[in-house]
Parts: sequence; C-alpha cells; structure tokens
Amino acid sequence: MQRWRGMEDIPQDWGRSVVTIGSYDGVHRGHQLIIRHAVDRARELGVPAVVVTFDPHPSEVVRPGSHPPLLSPHHRRAELMTELGVDAVLILPFTTEFSKLSPAEFVGKVLVDRLHAKAVVEGPNFRFGHRAAGTVDFLAEQGKVYDFEVEVVDLYVSGEAGGGEPFSSTLTRRLIAEGEVEGAAEILGRPHRVEGVVVSGARRGRELGFPTANVETLPHTAVPADGVYAGWLHAQGEAMPAAISVGTNPQFDGTERTVEAYAIDRVGLDLYGLHVAVDFLAFVRGQAKFDSLEALMEQMAADVRRCRELVAAAERP
Repeated sequence: MQRWRGMEDIPQDWGRSVVTIGSYDGVHRGHQLIIRHAVDRARELGVPAVVVTFDPHPSEVVRPGSHPPLLSPHHRRAELMTELGVDAVLILPFTTEFSKLSPAEFVGKVLVDRLHAKAVVEGPNFRFGHRAAGTVDFLAEQGKVYDFEVEVVDLYVSGEAGGGEPFSSTLTRRLIAEGEVEGAAEILGRPHRVEGVVVSGARRGRELGFPTANVETLPHTAVPADGVYAGWLHAQGEAMPAAISVGTNPQFDGTERTVEAYAIDRVGLDLYGLHVAVDFLAFVRGQAKFDSLEALMEQMAADVRRCRELVAAAERP
C-alpha cells in the first residue's frame, strides 16, 4: 500500500481511482462495508482504491479542545485498510485553511485534480467542505460535471453491543470508556487496541511477582475504564497472553492513570523502550483498594488465573 502525507506526495502520473473519504477511526464493521465496496468497485473498473482521511481529527481544528478519544492511530488504520485491499491512503493535514475549502473546492482540488476520481463511495450521511456543507447529493451533482460516479453504501450495522444501537465510532468510544471491551470488539470486529512505548514505572509489579510493561499510550488514545482485563501484549512480533491493569494504582495512593500489561507466564522479559500494543479481550474486575498487601497479591494471582482462562478460550489475534 502507498501512504501519502498531503497531496504533494501523490505521484504526478497518478491515474484514475476509486475514492472514499472519512475519518474512519477504528475501521469498524460499518466502515469496512464502505471500504470493501470501494475496493470491489476499483477492481471492477481496473483502477486503484484510495482512502482519504485527515490528521488531526477535524473537530480539533473546528472546535479546539474537542478532539475525541482515538480508537486507532493512522498507521494502524492503514494496516487494517491494507487487509481490506486498499491500494493507497492519503492523509490530509487538516488545518484552519483547509477547513475553509468549500465543497466545490474540495472536489476540484482533491478528487478531480489530484486523485482523478472515477468513482466515489460514501455512507449516506457523509458531509464535507466548509461547515460540512457538502452532501452526497452535491457530490453526485459534481460527479456529473467531472465524470465520476457516486455510490452510497449503507454502513449501519447493529448487534448486541450498545443495546442494539447502530455501530459507530461514537458508540465504540462510549463502550470502551465504560469498560465494555467485549461490546467494542463486536463493533470493531476485533479486540480494541492501545499502543505506546514501554517506560519505566514504580516497578511495584516486579516486587510483587508480576512484572508489568508500563505502556505510555499515544496522545488522545481511547483507554478503557479503570480495572483489570484479559488480553494480549504484542511485542517483537509476538502476541502474548496478558493480564492488563488500567488505573491509578489506589493501593499505593497513585494519581497518574496508567496502562500496565503482565505477560502471563513469561520470565525475564525486557521491553523497555519498545513500541508495543495491548489488545483488550474481556473485563475481569474493577479497580479496588485492598486491606493489605497480602490481600492485593492474592487477588492479583486470582486475576492472572482468570485472564489465563479467558485468553486460552479465545482465538489468538
């Protein structure tokens, strides 16, 4: 897959393509419907499939301070899109100047002049351009002028997650914030993942017999509610069963919220300074403060046993 950071990165000899545009945070099952349709249409037409997305999230520019928690960083979205067959991802820097492009200017500058769109695939509520004034109906009108098709795909999937609400990034963020990682996984089609570099912590886990990787998560990451979770720790190309703790460590009067992962049954693991990923499979229990250190250690041992069982019963990612 080709990855372009800004329109200047698009090859000068780039030909016609099928394009879909959106934040696509999480690349959840609804997003996958649109992206797969775009890929299928591109194969039918014999041209590449391109996803156009933005960085930072448009809301941070339009309404500073309103950046939503992110379900996946751009490199992870690109990986997921590659699995769906996408040929190129264009990440457009979303600046104040860019936000002022009218819908017609956006079509001309991005879809026509640079990507030479042959078809554009979107969901029914897609909006674009200054003040989100552009609609799929306007896009279809522009398609008649500039010779590209517009295809609208119903991205609304629903299931048990969220009590039957249509799947969306907003619902996924809410479930993660509530610790409902299994519901989030239903929407995403895979466990929710957080990433970051392993940094030095208080090393209390090591002293208690459960050394953890203290993950410094990426900015704006959607981190699950405080508690203990079963999941996997991905490091150096390996997915290791893990017991994951999220919270402030109230047993030791901590104040900083951390994500720590204990690689179950692994000895002598040194991950300091490495970029790792943590997948959340299932919620085990909420954060708690115990009457004694012995009670905490007993509970940690029970947590690890439960996490080992849950991971063993699940399909390895």
